[in-house]
Amino acid sequence: MKITVIGCGRWGSFIAYYLSDVAGHDVTLYGRKSSRSMGEFISSRKNKYLMLPEKIRLTTELSEALDTDTVVISVNSQGLRSLFSEINAVSDVPRRYILCMKGIEIDTGCRLSEIVGECAKEGSRVAVWLGPGHVEEFLRGTPNCMVIDSDDGDLKSELVEEFSSQLIRFYYGTDLLGNEIGAASKNVIGIAAGMLDGHGLTALKGALMARGTREISRLIGKMGGDPNSAYGLCHLGDYEATVFSKFSHNRAFGEAWVKGEEYGELAEGYYTVRALTQLGCKYGEELPICSAVEDILYKHRDSSECLSALFARSLKSEF
Repeated sequence: MKITVIGCGRWGSFIAYYLSDVAGHDVTLYGRKSSRSMGEFISSRKNKYLMLPEKIRLTTELSEALDTDTVVISVNSQGLRSLFSEINAVSDVPRRYILCMKGIEIDTGCRLSEIVGECAKEGSRVAVWLGPGHVEEFLRGTPNCMVIDSDDGDLKSELVEEFSSQLIRFYYGTDLLGNEIGAASKNVIGIAAGMLDGHGLTALKGALMARGTREISRLIGKMGGDPNSAYGLCHLGDYEATVFSKFSHNRAFGEAWVKGEEYGELAEGYYTVRALTQLGCKYGEELPICSAVEDILYKHRDSSECLSALFARSLKSEF
């Protein structure tokens, strides 16, 4: 199968490698001419994580990249809508779009699949590829389980069959809304976990995971999804990779924030938390952990005070 991957960062470049070298597809990797990551691949075919096989084509021309009916996207979630403006400017062909990214659009509260539904050419189909796993671990040969979900059942089945391997076992998702919200929000829990690490409170991560999952489960239910989705691979199942791993950008960002240190990598949870609290207000669901993280990041409240405020909440039954 001929596939183009849009996005040449850590995850996008691994996806290109995986789909080509592991899953056996014909792959093109696209990145903008201004992209430092793409410049590294063009000059040496490698970054600090991997070497791209020669059989993977590299291009900085979007029209050339779109010479396929299957496009996998791994970019900053807040830039997805503008990416489709670029795509529509050079092509009017419907395609299969697979989103390998986690987030919620701040300005609209839209899930990423909803943005594709609004922006892609009529007749396009969309799926999401979500779940745990870090590039560094996959490249060591450590397998993991992930999820492909879509409202298009045929597309979901096609992709699970086409993308599965001994390295990644894909499950058929059963709740697109819940899986997208769960996947996006686990990055916020990852930031909170890093804040606990920064304060030397790592022992509280168990409580964070339990209460965080419960919080997101309630929101998913209020939005019309299956509350149990929060307990699946896209949220709770991704906690080890996000809440504990040294490779987690969101966890590292949270720790650096409370220590007053600079952190130069993208942490999607920074944007997602604002969108989540807005959704909580819209659907009438209290999100105490998300609200605390937002207060620390956007209102610059003292992180120790916000943590104490969580402990001072009224006493209640666990379930």
